[in-house]
Amino acid sequence: MTKRRSSKQRLGKTARFVLGVDLDGVVADFYGRLRGIAAEYLGVLIETLPEKIRYGLPEWKLSKAGGYEALHRFAVTQRDLFKQLDPLPGAPAVLRRLSAKNIRIRIITHRLYIKFFHLETVRQTTEWLDIHGIPYWDLCFMKDKAAVGADLYIEDSPSNVEALREGGHPTIVFTNSTNLGLPGPRADSWDEVERLVLQEFKKWRAGAKKKGLSGA
Repeated sequence: MTKRRSSKQRLGKTARFVLGVDLDGVVADFYGRLRGIAAEYLGVLIETLPEKIRYGLPEWKLSKAGGYEALHRFAVTQRDLFKQLDPLPGAPAVLRRLSAKNIRIRIITHRLYIKFFHLETVRQTTEWLDIHGIPYWDLCFMKDKAAVGADLYIEDSPSNVEALREGGHPTIVFTNSTNLGLPGPRADSWDEVERLVLQEFKKWRAGAKKKGLSGA
């Protein structure tokens, strides 16, 4: 059986630090845009939908209009949700600076979890990344984010953070109202993300140089 190489192991003794980055709620203001679409979909004033929500959005009472999956399908197929999201403040600029330091940006998102409109989801995602000048080397649509590998992850989903950490994968929590109960390390802004990533990158480079890996 062939063993999977870690992100630190490369042919020819070369290496790149891999940063695994979630999109929704981390780089993109998913809940901010979805809230406006949900108000339209439910036929209510946007002010009636709380901004502070839990994972799954029980505060928005979506069950009376078909549930979350029905809203999600409407948002993507009828309102171009993934193309219309605003980037969270500082995210594109920080990712560009990290990429310029030879950090490999690996976008890992679970956007394909609802059937039958995957093509539209992928198209909107790639167009959005290009429109906002967000650098990335890999774009992975995955539920099991540890399966594609990274030296450090940035996540907001409580279940994903817990699964990654249980598997021994260093993970920064990007703060929003869904994950306030999780322990750190966490970042409340992209300036804090940059600081934490560069700290880990410095440690990684020191270890890679000791192993004689080029690219560190």
